[in-house]
Amino acid sequence: MNTTNQVIVITGGAGGIGQACARTFKDQPIIITDYSQDSVDKTVATLAKEGFRVSGIGCDITNKEDIKKLTSFVSEAGTLKALVHTAGVSGSAKDLQKVYTIDLVATELLIDAFYELATEGSVAILMSSMMAHTVPANKVYDDALANPQAADSFDTVSQQVNNNADTMYNFVKRGVQLLMHKNAEKWGEKGARIVTVSPGVIETPMALKASEEHPERMKMLKEATPLKRNGQPEEVADVVHFLVSDAARFINSTDILVDGGVLQNIKKMM
Repeated sequence: MNTTNQVIVITGGAGGIGQACARTFKDQPIIITDYSQDSVDKTVATLAKEGFRVSGIGCDITNKEDIKKLTSFVSEAGTLKALVHTAGVSGSAKDLQKVYTIDLVATELLIDAFYELATEGSVAILMSSMMAHTVPANKVYDDALANPQAADSFDTVSQQVNNNADTMYNFVKRGVQLLMHKNAEKWGEKGARIVTVSPGVIETPMALKASEEHPERMKMLKEATPLKRNGQPEEVADVVHFLVSDAARFINSTDILVDGGVLQNIKKMM
């Protein structure tokens, strides 16, 4: 293991928010991972040309063996400073199981795997969503969301979402926050932190696709935002960069909203 490098690992690193996060770490070694090795290679090449210390590896985050390859790659590169987990799918996937597995089960797999690499000062930053805050606490499904690998967890949550993948997305992003709270003590024993970030409407390719599918809803959300605009990937990335830094060393087991203030108005509409 290279113990001199403090490595920043970014899942979904080929995506809009992932790449924006990478660009905030100009002076630190970065590892990009994404589902497609080709996308990883292209992103690494782009960032390397811009002067970043970057490497990458393809990884199916729903596959434990792939995650083992990822953690081995990270261990060879240095010590873990941060896991920035931006990978995921939206409700536009139209598949309840896919949304549940990629956005929630895989998150738990990564938390467990990267815990083994965590040391004092490490941090895991997980992407949740402002929509997680629209799902009320309820023991019936919260226990399932906090234990997504349990045999009956998917069925329990599925009963709550009326076969709607967008609603499933909201639920599993609540689950991401529950996983964060569930693991805080364990990570804290190592002197490591775990937090979530909940973006609002951020102009990424995923959001632009949602705009095409639900133009009226996306227009309504923009108009309901007190700042009267959508967010940019860089505005999420700047928050992530702060949370990785020592300036955030006592921020732990909490969610940070980056939504332009729209959530308060969404709740009034519900």
